[in-house]
Amino acid sequence: MKALLIEDTLTSATLVSHQLRKMGIEPVLARDGEKGIELFKQERPDLILLDIIMPGMDGFEVARRIRQLEQSGEWTPIIFLTARTGDADLEKAISVGGDDYLIKPVSEPVLAAKVKAMQRIAQMRYSLLVLTRKLDDANQELTRLSSLDGLTGIANRRQFDETLLREWRRLCRQGRPLSMLLCDVDYFKQFNDAYGHQVGDECLKAVARTLQAVLRRPADLVSRYGGEEFAVILPDTDLTGAVQVAEAMRAAVEGLRITHRYSKGNDVVTISIGVASIMPGKGESDSAMLLKRADDALYRAKQAGRNRLAAAPVVSAV
Repeated sequence: MKALLIEDTLTSATLVSHQLRKMGIEPVLARDGEKGIELFKQERPDLILLDIIMPGMDGFEVARRIRQLEQSGEWTPIIFLTARTGDADLEKAISVGGDDYLIKPVSEPVLAAKVKAMQRIAQMRYSLLVLTRKLDDANQELTRLSSLDGLTGIANRRQFDETLLREWRRLCRQGRPLSMLLCDVDYFKQFNDAYGHQVGDECLKAVARTLQAVLRRPADLVSRYGGEEFAVILPDTDLTGAVQVAEAMRAAVEGLRITHRYSKGNDVVTISIGVASIMPGKGESDSAMLLKRADDALYRAKQAGRNRLAAAPVVSAV
């Protein structure tokens, strides 16, 4: 343990240093406030013993500046050393950041008791800080997990809804387009019935990874919308760009060559995709229009034979 002793009187400094060494504490001595602040920055002590009356900067100002230097969550116990016993001095010492005080000349048993008390408080604060950080980490992990689909590990419906609203507002301000893809695994019920739900789950995972791999921009989002349906948000993307992404996704899933003998017209797993693009308007509820247009386009892709995409005409929200 290291203690910073800021004391201008040589006799008092020598006495307190000797007492600290007997307790197994290494003293670091500063003879004025400026030097004390400098040593605090360099040494980062476990404890500060601070004289109040010193030439130049007094102990009150030193304590105030030390508290300003500490980062969030940091705390170094400060015990004032003083010959003063007035209530006003004690009140000021605490108000500027002090934690306790000792009357000069310093009694060794009293100093030892107060140091032990500060050590206990410091340990309790450290334990609380560790627990708080663990709780923060756990909360962050829970927040992350609450935004992910439990099966595929990609974004879930909640994250999709939040992202859609956020991007809608942003692109409305910027006057930029927003596109959406709705993807459906073709004849997935027949796949599940024939191969079993476990194989079906593995199929969905593979499709999710493949769709995710096609995206290149951090702002793009692929999510599991429900069952065998996936939704893709493409901010700042016009219809032409969205169609290109959709075709890349369709080809990539077909390229997995996952056997599907019960698919009509194909012997591997495929997807159908509905594509829609819009210029967002001020009405946030209009985002539902984009979703409906993508869903209508998906229906047309299925009606046309599946393993294909269909695009809705571009519109502007009011």
